Amino acid sequence: MKINVLESKINKTFFLVVTILSIGTIGYMLLSHYSFVDALYMTVITVTTVGFGELRPFSPEEKVFTIFLILTSISVFGYAVSAFSEYLVSGRLFEHFKHRKVEKQISNLKGHTIVCGYGRNGKQAILKLKNYNTKFVVVEKNKERTESLEAEGILNIYGDATLDETLLKAGIEKASNLITALPSDANNLFVVLTVSQLNKNCKVISRASNESSYSKLKIAGASNVIMPDKLGGDHMASLVVTPDVIEFVDRLTIEGETTANLEEIAVDDLPIKYINKTILDLDLRKETGCTVIGFIKPDKEYIINPEADCVLIKGSHLIVLGRPEQIIKLRELF
Repeated sequence: MKINVLESKINKTFFLVVTILSIGTIGYMLLSHYSFVDALYMTVITVTTVGFGELRPFSPEEKVFTIFLILTSISVFGYAVSAFSEYLVSGRLFEHFKHRKVEKQISNLKGHTIVCGYGRNGKQAILKLKNYNTKFVVVEKNKERTESLEAEGILNIYGDATLDETLLKAGIEKASNLITALPSDANNLFVVLTVSQLNKNCKVISRASNESSYSKLKIAGASNVIMPDKLGGDHMASLVVTPDVIEFVDRLTIEGETTANLEEIAVDDLPIKYINKTILDLDLRKETGCTVIGFIKPDKEYIINPEADCVLIKGSHLIVLGRPEQIIKLRELF
């Protein structure tokens, strides 16, 4: 509320200054028959009380008008100084320039990820994105959380993610992905619908609390819907049924530069000589020690443990397993 009041005062100040200059200019043009430039000149030297003389002697009517103009301008400029000082002392001026800088940085992004919500799930998503050096912007309407993000040097937008203007500020039109991790399924649904209108090519990953929201979010346009509570319960039950398998899978990681065990390779990023060749021709096992455990076709069909004669066609991806040092070697080669 305080912010709105201060911004209202600044806007009112500009309006009053423009009004007093306009009244003075028009008044001198009508009373003294000055040209526009001469009338504006007389108005400026009058309201600023610089002490220059008149262009010619004033009539009684002109003197009365000048007195009115001086008294009015003193009040207006007094109010202006008060409003600007309050704006400056409150830190709003510094914050304004800071926000302009952030908006400029966001405007230069392309193909980035927008994370809506800096709660428990949002923080985990951000950590993963940071580990992969992925460009992202956080949208959060809690002021304390945005201050925490700023302290960490994370690009963020303070606002409601369900509003078009907030997502536009976050660069939704040029974003490749959006993760909405808001606590309310209704708000997540609204974000998904908004993104489908602003950027149909943006991949949307949504959080959901209730199973009834799953189908609604998918229909609205979400590419993936994650239910943290369901995943957590399923994981705990799996530790009872197949503990060794789950323990082994838990030891696999895709995080970091030196701890990863899994890596995804786009076939399009491979040297041209491997395009339309087979996994056998690629011979990752010999080159890096890594093993291909998955193949994703361009139509998103997943093949687990693909055959060695699987053809590496454009638009497909490989999922590779290896020890951290082998993954590092893989990254160096490809």
